[in-house]
This record gives sequence, structure tokens and C-alpha cells, in this order.
Amino acid sequence: MKYLGIAMATLALTACGGGGDSYERDEGILGSANMYSKEAAAPASPPPPTLNASPQLEPSPDGAPAPEAGEQYIAYRHALSLRLPAREVAAMMERQAEACRTAGVETCIITNSTVNNSSEDWVYASLNLRAQPDWIETFLAGVDAEAEGAGGEVSSRSTSSEDLTRQIIDTDARLRAKIELRQRLEDLLGTEEAELSDLLNIERELSRVNSEIEASTSYLKALRLRVSMSELNISYETKPAVVSSSTFDPLSRAFGGFFRTLFEAVGAVVTAFAIGLPWLLLIGALLWVWLRLIWPRIRRKKKA
Repeated sequence: MKYLGIAMATLALTACGGGGDSYERDEGILGSANMYSKEAAAPASPPPPTLNASPQLEPSPDGAPAPEAGEQYIAYRHALSLRLPAREVAAMMERQAEACRTAGVETCIITNSTVNNSSEDWVYASLNLRAQPDWIETFLAGVDAEAEGAGGEVSSRSTSSEDLTRQIIDTDARLRAKIELRQRLEDLLGTEEAELSDLLNIERELSRVNSEIEASTSYLKALRLRVSMSELNISYETKPAVVSSSTFDPLSRAFGGFFRTLFEAVGAVVTAFAIGLPWLLLIGALLWVWLRLIWPRIRRKKKA
């Protein structure tokens, strides 16, 4: 009972402490639980196998194969740009999306697709996929011939990679340690001599460990998905045509607006005449008074 009390105090202090790394805190709890548990009298079990000690490891806690010594985990991202005639943009995107759907969700997944028809002669589309590396390699090998068959070309392509080996191995190791810690806590929870306060502390710590296990498991699955399913982003743009229907648009608009422009000009003249007519009348009246009344008098005075 004395040892159990010491173990419970260690668990409580460790759970309430805010400083230090989570992994180091779990290691301290694991050591205390292993020392003072009811199985402490039995011969100590061998430690969990080191991740890089042997290529034959137990499966990872998330259900995937455990990382092997010397194995690398690389996530690839491919980008592809196609330049096609306007009428072929949407059709090409649909054919390639259908190829992904036909392969099945275990092989290829469509994450996003977009088509933008700004005009008859300009269409833009994009297709984002996640697929197995073998499927993407086969797809990229035949995309040039497919683009040429549609009257277009591959304008650009790029491939980038990210090494996730360290993240996967570290996350897997932390997850194994947390699962072992959970087992130790469950063993302590089943101790018959434990007091109520000790049981509450153990349950609180067990709840925290279970939450961290779920978070680590989800994160590890996401990392493995990035390795097993590479990313492919395809953009489709319109290939400029030498002569298209829009080439004669300015001329057709000019002829189409001929009469409208003509009547607008006539209307502007009428408006200007209506505005200037009162001023013309006033100026004419003043000129008549000058020529008929004032100017003759001035001339008679000069002669006299």
C-alpha cells in the first residue's frame, strides 16, 4: 500500500505539472508505474524493440507496418500544365478525372476540380488528385501523347519531394511509448488496494494518455497517407489560336453599333442646337439694334 501511494503521488504530480516535453513526462510516469506496480516483483520484461534495431518489427499501433531500418518515407508532389484548344479543355479534364474514378478510391482520389469559362475562346480548368505512385507514373508517361492527340501540348511539369522518415519514426516511437504507458495505468487501475483518490488520479491520467494516443494515431495515418498517395495537380489553359471567332469581334461590334452611334451623334447635334438657339436669338437681336439704331446715328454725327 505504501508503494502504491508513492506511485499515485508520482502520477498526480506528473499529470499536474506543466513543464517539460510530453514524451519525457510519459517516460517518467512509465518508470514510476513499472517500479511500484504489482508486477514489480516479477522479472522485468524486456524493453520494446528499438525501431532501427531489426528489420522485423511488430506492426505499428496504427495498423500499418512498422518502420524498418534504413527505409525512407518520401512524399511526392507533381504539378502538370497542359495548353489545349478551348473546346478540348473541359473534355480533357473530364477524361482524366474519369480515369481516376475508374481506378477506384484505393488507387486514386479526386480532391478538387474546377472549370472556368470566361469566354468562348478562353477556358481554364484544374484537377487535383491523390493517387498511388505507380498509377501516377503510368499517367505521366502517357500524358504527352494524350495532349498531342487533342491538339495541345504539355507546357510545364515539375516534381517535388519531402522526406517524412524522421517524422514517421519519431511519431511511431512516441505512440508505442504512450500505448505502453496506458497499459501500465490500466494495470494500476485494477489494483485492489488502491484508494478512491488514487483511482481518480489514475483515471484522469489515463484519459489524457488516451487523447494523446488518438491524436498521434491520426497524425501518423496522415503522414503515411502522404507517402502512399502522391499528390498530382493538373492545370489546363487555352492554347492561343491564330484566327478565332473573337478576332473579328471589334469589326462586328462596330457594324452592329453603326446606327446606334449615328443616332447618338444626331442626338448630340440636336441637343447642342437646342442649347445654343436662345443665345443665337439674343445675339441676333443685339446685332439688329446696333445696325439699325445705334450705328446710323454714329455715322451721322461723324458727317456733321
